[in-house]
Amino acid sequence: MNPELLKERKENIADLILNNEFYVPMKTKEIAILLNIPKENRHELQEVLDSLVSDGTIGVSKKGKYMKPDNLSVTGVFESTKKGFGFVCVPDQEDDIFIKSGDTKGAFYHDKVRVLVTCEKQKGRRREGKVIEIVSHEIKRIVGTYQDNKNYGFVIPDNAKITYDIFIQKQKSLGAVNGSKVVVEITNYGGNDRNPEGKVVEVIGHIDDPGTDIMSIIRTYDLPVEFPEKVNEALKSIPYEVEEKDKSGRVDLRNVMMVTIDGEDSKDLDDAVSLTKEGDLYHLGVHIADVSYYVTEGSSLDKEALKRGTSVYLVDRVIPMIPHQLSNGICSLNQGVDRLALSCIMDINDKGVIVNHRICETLINVDRRMTYTSVKKILVDNDENEIEKYRELVAMFRLMEECAGVLRKKRFSRGSIDFDFPETKIILDDKGHTIDIKPYDRNVATRIIEEFMLAANETVAEDYFWQEMPFLYRTHENPDPEKMTKLSTFINNFGYSIRISDEMHPKELQKLLERIEGTDEESLISRLTLRSMKKARYTTDCVGHFGLAARYYCHFTSPIRRYPDLQIHRIIKECIHGKMSQKRVEHYNKILPDVAVSTSSTERRADEAERDTDKLKMVEYMSEHIGETFEGVISGVTSWGIYVELPNTVEGMVSVNDMRGFYVFDENHYEMINEFMGKSYKLGQKVKVVVTDTDKILRTIDFVFLEDYDG
Repeated sequence: MNPELLKERKENIADLILNNEFYVPMKTKEIAILLNIPKENRHELQEVLDSLVSDGTIGVSKKGKYMKPDNLSVTGVFESTKKGFGFVCVPDQEDDIFIKSGDTKGAFYHDKVRVLVTCEKQKGRRREGKVIEIVSHEIKRIVGTYQDNKNYGFVIPDNAKITYDIFIQKQKSLGAVNGSKVVVEITNYGGNDRNPEGKVVEVIGHIDDPGTDIMSIIRTYDLPVEFPEKVNEALKSIPYEVEEKDKSGRVDLRNVMMVTIDGEDSKDLDDAVSLTKEGDLYHLGVHIADVSYYVTEGSSLDKEALKRGTSVYLVDRVIPMIPHQLSNGICSLNQGVDRLALSCIMDINDKGVIVNHRICETLINVDRRMTYTSVKKILVDNDENEIEKYRELVAMFRLMEECAGVLRKKRFSRGSIDFDFPETKIILDDKGHTIDIKPYDRNVATRIIEEFMLAANETVAEDYFWQEMPFLYRTHENPDPEKMTKLSTFINNFGYSIRISDEMHPKELQKLLERIEGTDEESLISRLTLRSMKKARYTTDCVGHFGLAARYYCHFTSPIRRYPDLQIHRIIKECIHGKMSQKRVEHYNKILPDVAVSTSSTERRADEAERDTDKLKMVEYMSEHIGETFEGVISGVTSWGIYVELPNTVEGMVSVNDMRGFYVFDENHYEMINEFMGKSYKLGQKVKVVVTDTDKILRTIDFVFLEDYDG
């Protein structure tokens, strides 16, 4: 059909579907009958309809009925890429929508947009769509590096997903100079043919100044650092020590031997543990700081805590959810002082079954502040000095190891999955520069505390589920079968398999992790397995926790650093005191869905900020080792290059352009092959690489295989 005729017919059909008040959604055949189009010409009608759908002018339902695009559009968040195309993530939909570069309507990164799906998901291809409306610009400010020009300036965003530089008029630069890290307020979002414009509202510092790099990430994620004046005023009425009037009406556990076990650097100690044994029954006490006693609902402290949602742990600082006067003071379970707590006291039999429990308000006094290192020295290293130093506690620590082992065995018997990844420990000097990076492995002491906290979280969640109280649960839904199928296909390359089903049991993945334990590919397959699962989140419905194979689960044990824990403490205490009236039930039913969404979001924000600071410091560290050789493991193979992870958890990439010879990517086996040279690189393979370059802005590390290095 010639372009002029196609254009004319498109206008006529669009007018029918969009403007005719009597039109109802119809299939191609029905439209043909309505317009008296003979059978032999229906292919031309189909061409017109397909073109209108492709343009986004009209929409087509899954049943093949054509209608106004508004009736079929979905609203989501636009994620841009360097290459111009993007993706729209729609809430509560697992798969995102691919948007071609010409179909973005000039959408900016993180814009809320309406999208018309123009092509449904097919085998091997994701859904495709076209942006038909920019609903709102969600990004108001960005952080980047200022570059000065004679008559104007521009800012290169730190976020590589923002593909435009921001144009800055000279008089709106706030005195920024070349290399200044700045915060820019966007005044015009531009479009496909011109850059966004903005004005500098804060000069953070020069890119080379100590601390500027981390503060730039803090500003990027809009993390609140300083507490508002209202919060500081509220602190004046909170005592530094527990007052006598606040101790009454509580179960007095000050004579019960208990300890805190944390990292050496921890200052906000919100959980203490106690343990005794009578016959076959362990009596485990998990005692949690009663933060809700001081941070009351609706107060300025509470509003700020909800806004923050969680404490954020960056490499050089902690941004707390509640002020240090509380988190490191009266709410911290410090050694040798009276503290208010909410305790979950459990009776556990020798099979790991919690046969009885009690949740109550308590008054405690911690005997010793222990570290993971000290407890490991006692239990694993049999360190004589450490044993002598804590001789009155050694028997309890050995009992704790025994009880944790029983709980762990019970948890594993039901299929709980344990991803034992080494965490990254980044060591800085007094100027904030990275001087070492190493894996921070869990030990016997961290596992003891993990098991005890898991037991308390499950116990509390089950209790309040059966009480049918409004509550916040920590849920982890079953994985998507399609992602599990992809994982299954991948692990077949290594000789492993998993059974796929719509209602997959976590035991299947647990067995896989057991089979790969100790192999070269263990870390790789474990990470891919984790990525194939859904993200845990907070919900008001108790749908269980897949990864833990737990029917009931919540977060109860960290109210100093997580708002959901603080929120459910209030609910628990109202129930304990018999104050959960119908009015209060309605109140919680009203507010909890928003709290679940908000805290899930702030948790993701904190995770991303923490990851970005780790990456930044890794790049900084490796920039001091350019030209040096390291041994690592191939952690990813793509058509553009090969990712290699070093033993210290640093990951970099070997570009396909830096590989000598002609390599072809085999997407079925995640392998890069050079048939002429008889060489290949595949996942899990040990290799030697040389560091050739780093980029602090993009946070990338470039490697070259040692055999290809010309330096």
